[in-house]
Amino acid sequence: MNAPNQRPTSVGGGATYRSAAYTSLLPWQVRERRFSPTGLGRRGLNAAEVYAFLDRVAVDMAAVYAALAESRRETARIKDALRRWQTNHAPACNERGQVR
Repeated sequence: MNAPNQRPTSVGGGATYRSAAYTSLLPWQVRERRFSPTGLGRRGLNAAEVYAFLDRVAVDMAAVYAALAESRRETARIKDALRRWQTNHAPACNERGQVR
């Protein structure tokens, strides 16, 4: 069983199963994630180290999301240019689809 905010475990063959309801973590979710304090003195993790790590992960994720968005914009620009080129260089066809 997975805890909330934990990625699903692998299901056969090493592939990760994700339901349609599963959404990827966003940088703000990583930054705002807090862990319950541990009891009994110094047991558990150093909270400052955990939060520093989460901030680092969030920065890395933000960079990846920015690169992905730029890549998608570039892909759209290239597809648009290709469509225009194909329209301008396609052979003229008659009503039956035959090249004139």
